[in-house]
Amino acid sequence: MTHTVPRTDRGRWLALGALCAGQLMIVVDQTIVNVALPTIQRGLGLTPAGLAWVVNVYLIAFGGLLLLAGRLGDLLGRRRVFVAGLGVFTVASLLCGLAGSGEALVAARFLQGAGGAMAASVALGMIVSLFPEPAELARAMGFFGFVAAAGAALGQAAGGYLTSAWGWSWIFYVNVPVGVLTALVAWWTLGADAAAGRVKGADAAGAALVTAGLMLGVYTIVGVAEYGWLSGHTLGFGAAAAVLLVGFAARELTAANPLLPPRLLRNRRLLGANAVQFLLVAAMFSFLFLATLYAQGVLGYSPSRTGLAFLPVALVIGVVSLALSAPLISRLGGLRVLVGGLLLIAAGLALLARAPIDGVYQVDLLPAFLLLAIGFGAAMPALMGLAVSALPPAESGLASGVFNTTQQVGGALGLAVLATVAGGHTSRLAERGAAPAEALTGGYHVAFALAAALVIAGAALALATLGGGRARAPEPSFAEAAAG
Repeated sequence: MTHTVPRTDRGRWLALGALCAGQLMIVVDQTIVNVALPTIQRGLGLTPAGLAWVVNVYLIAFGGLLLLAGRLGDLLGRRRVFVAGLGVFTVASLLCGLAGSGEALVAARFLQGAGGAMAASVALGMIVSLFPEPAELARAMGFFGFVAAAGAALGQAAGGYLTSAWGWSWIFYVNVPVGVLTALVAWWTLGADAAAGRVKGADAAGAALVTAGLMLGVYTIVGVAEYGWLSGHTLGFGAAAAVLLVGFAARELTAANPLLPPRLLRNRRLLGANAVQFLLVAAMFSFLFLATLYAQGVLGYSPSRTGLAFLPVALVIGVVSLALSAPLISRLGGLRVLVGGLLLIAAGLALLARAPIDGVYQVDLLPAFLLLAIGFGAAMPALMGLAVSALPPAESGLASGVFNTTQQVGGALGLAVLATVAGGHTSRLAERGAAPAEALTGGYHVAFALAAALVIAGAALALATLGGGRARAPEPSFAEAAAG
């Protein structure tokens, strides 16, 4: 696809601001709901299973539609799909805030996920088109990496404040003015792009197979907490998802214009970067969710206090990713920064695995949060740089779709596994006579320890797959450019 770059330098950076704002809104929304869940449950009278679907249905729509949305960007133009996605997301946010029942909220959250997938699937590809020079691309990726790294923690903080100050509906209403303004700026600053996919044709069968397979797969994963791993529900729907995804793989081998060219699956660096991200996001998404439950359910924090507790995470991630990651990558190389960041994250999770029932924030939470924030702020931009270097710029949009899909599936699967592990250990402790707070804390300890193990495995995998070898765009050029 040929992208028309805005004519002025100011226009390009305004366009980057719009892309980052849209991505930030989407990333924040994935966690802003967490802190408000108890309030939403009381307000709408939801059962625990119904409350889980407020989170899960967003993940199903977002994770299932990313690859299809990226293909729509090829067919219709990335700017059109990005702005349309923001429009759908904004309208859905308004409907979420207005929802008077659990069913209405779940339906609006599905629509939110669909809009988020449309916008997120094309953002990274447009950034690569906007900034073809390595130095500018590195700086732009630094900003985008900050959004990806800090957005989830910022969502925790914002969710607590908005819920306590104005009520849970405002965690959705706040998206409306931001979404409208971002869409207007994006349409004005982003150049029109040629829809090359119209000429090449669409792999409609592949798109249908992968969308159905991913949505069914994520649905199966998020239902594990309710049905169990070995239930007929999980095994049956999991098998159906596997059949659809195998069918998609077979289709891509014979399609004239495949949605996911098979040669990408032979790219060691691309596969390695996505596998590392899968493990990293599985651990971090679960950390945000489980640490919120620990703070509110064990330590008795209010939503606003929980939000404030996570605020240092967002601030430190911002400082590290914007001010420190580029010089570190330039001096040490992306792989060393990535591995160092992952080890810091593992250390923070290990500290949380020892947090007591009567934990003190400054002693038992803040040190762990700071290690996690420094590690994530360093690791995420380095990982994004390594992923981008795995393919030439012309294929960055497809790489973006794969990267985002891995992120969503990793988050959903990681949360399903770790929440199940935590819940199972909590139940066993309760059966042995442990007090509720003691049982909950014990379950969280096991989950945090397992999350630390996942991140350590990610570091080992990064060393095995991202070091050496041949890449389309050598890492040193990106690292040197990152220094500005």
